[in-house]
Amino acid sequence: MEKITIRLEDGRTIERPAGTRAGDILDSPLSGDGLPYVAAMVNNNVASLSYPLAANCRVRFLTMADPHGWRVYRNSLCFLLAMTVRRMFPKAVFAVEHSFGPGLYCSFYAKEGAPERISRSQVALLEKRMRMLVQRNLPIERRKIGYAEAVERFSRNGEADKLNLLRHRNPPHVVIHVCGNFSDVAHGPLAHSTGALSRFKLIPYPPGFILHLPERENPKRLPRFQDQPNLFHIFQEHKEWGRILGVTNVGRLNEIIAAGEMENFVLIAEALHEKKLAFIAERISRLSRRVRMILVAGPSSAGKTTFAKRLAVHLRVNGLRPVTLATDDYFVGPEQTPRDEDGNLDYEHIEAVDIKLLNRQLSSLIAGRKVRTPKFDFKTRRRVFSETELTLEPDQILIIEGIHGLNPRLIPGVPRKAAFKIYVSALTQLNLDYHNRISTTDNRLMRRMVRDVQFRGYSALETLQRWPSVRRGEKRWIFPYQREADATFNSALDYELAVLKPIVEPLLMEVKPTQAEYAEARRLSEFLLNFRPAPAAIVPSQSILREYIGGSIFRY
Repeated sequence: MEKITIRLEDGRTIERPAGTRAGDILDSPLSGDGLPYVAAMVNNNVASLSYPLAANCRVRFLTMADPHGWRVYRNSLCFLLAMTVRRMFPKAVFAVEHSFGPGLYCSFYAKEGAPERISRSQVALLEKRMRMLVQRNLPIERRKIGYAEAVERFSRNGEADKLNLLRHRNPPHVVIHVCGNFSDVAHGPLAHSTGALSRFKLIPYPPGFILHLPERENPKRLPRFQDQPNLFHIFQEHKEWGRILGVTNVGRLNEIIAAGEMENFVLIAEALHEKKLAFIAERISRLSRRVRMILVAGPSSAGKTTFAKRLAVHLRVNGLRPVTLATDDYFVGPEQTPRDEDGNLDYEHIEAVDIKLLNRQLSSLIAGRKVRTPKFDFKTRRRVFSETELTLEPDQILIIEGIHGLNPRLIPGVPRKAAFKIYVSALTQLNLDYHNRISTTDNRLMRRMVRDVQFRGYSALETLQRWPSVRRGEKRWIFPYQREADATFNSALDYELAVLKPIVEPLLMEVKPTQAEYAEARRLSEFLLNFRPAPAAIVPSQSILREYIGGSIFRY
């Protein structure tokens, strides 16, 4: 048989017959720190342990301590949970809905049309049965079946969500994962067996429950559960919007695009944003006697800037005269910016902002004095001070937007009652199908990729390279302060991934298999195959999405 050369992470080079499965060259199913291997990185592409090695390659094995391995572990647990629900409650409708800390919120309906509800005892029994399946160490097999067989299988099982995805694709075969008599569509590799999936907990969270997972940074133990009521409220609100729009999965979105009904869908989605903006503006107006500033915060590419500009319009309708500042314009520049653990400039660090200058100018503005505010140029990485002076009249209100808006360190001298804090994020309620959710992080990453190429001088590769540092910064500097918010706003638009698809796909093609970021680019490319494209022309000029794709009515 033809031999291939395999280079391992420890520097060894071995020869094996072509077609050898990646997992067959493992010396042990566990890593040196005792974590099970769940996948392999083959020439910068994430693959299952059953993946046949067909050519000379470099192979690195992944545990849940690796970002790619953690994603495989999480998706594998979702598969195990879906299989257990099917066995215990064959008529139930179960869905993995959205992130909740390191875990995932899941909904449960005893049958289609029933109210969302699951009892504590049922959750406990689910976990017990899942652990029994882990103990049995059942194999999870990756199979290819013909398109017609896939359609027949999903029709027989009443899985309309999966049929909707296939209806707008025409692959010669469909990849599924199989364990016993349960199967599901493959959206990326899974662990090779249930025995690798022992670290989890199911936590009742009415009306559903949470699949609680370890954090990648400390994968050997489950973190203490931290309630996030604001985050849950945002998702539940957007879930209700999904019902209003009649779209909860990608298959239904594709049907709307194919039927030529996108314009009306876009108008309703944007109107829901407008309604929420008006509600928040009304709340602020009622507090205008004591509130002197509005702080708008949220993670990268959440749409904070456009939200702040649209909020300003609504406040004017309510008789207020807002003035807007962006904390990004107070960046100190590359020489003084802190560096992250990899040695890269850490723009998510609060000390990347010139807090002293910001507070000095805020104090001057509140006192009625004039200031020359800075403007940070992301292409030259330098700030330039405005030629015109800004003043804040007694009847005006200040809007400050930036990732650190909820952090008390940003404006230490301002009384809490004088500030109204708003948390903005992009938390989509769309799922690929019931068991496979759309990552809200992926949504923001693609927004940022498009914006960086068009307006900040970064390539798609550079955005992907910086993204791990951005995510670490969010966990440290943004997410811990969500509870500080007086109001929340979900900037996700259920149509936006269809619009981003034709813009993002060519950018991802620029990332090559020789680059470490290829695994992420390949994963996103595969994900976007599920969407029919929609033209950017349907996006209104005031939309938050215009902040990223260009053509906004607002100036940035």
